[in-house]
Amino acid sequence: MKNFCNWLANCSPRLLSILRIITAFLFMQHGSMKLLGFPAPFPMGEVHLFSLIGLAGVLELGGGFLLLIGLFTRPVAFILSGEMAVAYFMAHAPHGFWPVLNGGEAAVLYCFVFLYLAAAGGGEWSVGRMCCQRNKPAV
Repeated sequence: MKNFCNWLANCSPRLLSILRIITAFLFMQHGSMKLLGFPAPFPMGEVHLFSLIGLAGVLELGGGFLLLIGLFTRPVAFILSGEMAVAYFMAHAPHGFWPVLNGGEAAVLYCFVFLYLAAAGGGEWSVGRMCCQRNKPAV
């Protein structure tokens, strides 16, 4: 058991990157539906870019892409966490307290995963980490 725990601890920077990449990929689909009608049209109809839903689409697609590659992970994740909190309280909470009943489970989960990423960073496989490592002086 100790070896397994040590192995997991050694893998945690890479697992953090995998969490960031998969979450960003899934999140980007919400923005691409709103803005591009892909992989399916947005269920609520046409989205105007300069509307609240249009802004959400820009944040989801653009912010999701930045998270996907791991660039500016901490500030982007913090902004997206806030977006999901706002989305939950505006769109889901008025329909009841329980997220499983008001359709807000995904918003709550995204909110707290993004909050974690804002604290933890992008992990080992991120553009931000590669840029920072390149600029460090050799010791």
